[in-house]
Amino acid sequence: MLLCLDVGNTQIHGGVFADDALKCQFRKSTHPLGSSDELGVFFLAVLRENGVDPRAVTQVAVCSVVPPAAYPLRGASVKYFRTEPFVLQAGVKTGLKIRYRNPAEVGADRVANAIAATQRHPGRDVIVVDCGTATTFDVVTASGDYLGGAIMPGVGLSAEVLSSRTAKLPAVEIHRPESALGRTSVESIQSGLYHGHTGAVRHMLAALTAEAFGGAKPLVVGTGGFARMFDAERLFDEVVPELVLLGLRHAVRLNAEAK
Repeated sequence: MLLCLDVGNTQIHGGVFADDALKCQFRKSTHPLGSSDELGVFFLAVLRENGVDPRAVTQVAVCSVVPPAAYPLRGASVKYFRTEPFVLQAGVKTGLKIRYRNPAEVGADRVANAIAATQRHPGRDVIVVDCGTATTFDVVTASGDYLGGAIMPGVGLSAEVLSSRTAKLPAVEIHRPESALGRTSVESIQSGLYHGHTGAVRHMLAALTAEAFGGAKPLVVGTGGFARMFDAERLFDEVVPELVLLGLRHAVRLNAEAK
């Protein structure tokens, strides 16, 4: 079995694959990250709670945008799963042609999303929208060219900054409001977060489509913790919460075949 770990700025999203089947998924807060032993014990416990025998895990793959996580995750992999982890980073095979001016700048999670989207929809122009701590847009052509995209603050981060940098505005629960017209401070913030983000995503998709594909409509794939919140807006053609894990699994296969 393959244990895949997507280490984001807010959460670690993990999943275990048995061949093509995703047997379980779990999440853990990234902060505090913990030592290699704390991480190892957590992984063993969460796998058992999800009905997976940790002894069946023979490979570990990591996709991380948190550099300090590299050392303890490697230690946990070696000690508790007896294997060096595969790390999705510059220099490994991805099946993509990265057209960024500096390919090393592309976040590993963005690369994994692009890998998975092109594997799910071969021969299609695709834009991936990942609604996480940041909301990222990744543009991939039908021929596998990763062109780049855009990054903006995610809806959760926007809410956090709004409450922490203002004297009277409260922290709010993030969800789709009943109306755009807020009649309390909480309702007004929720409306601004939801409808403002909806408008920003819709505008970015239109701009990227015009620039990258000459107006020809690409397939839009949504992922990330907040993607489902926008179902009613029909921003995405499909939502795949485990997209990064799927891309990471495919990257492991590509590099195994290359060896």
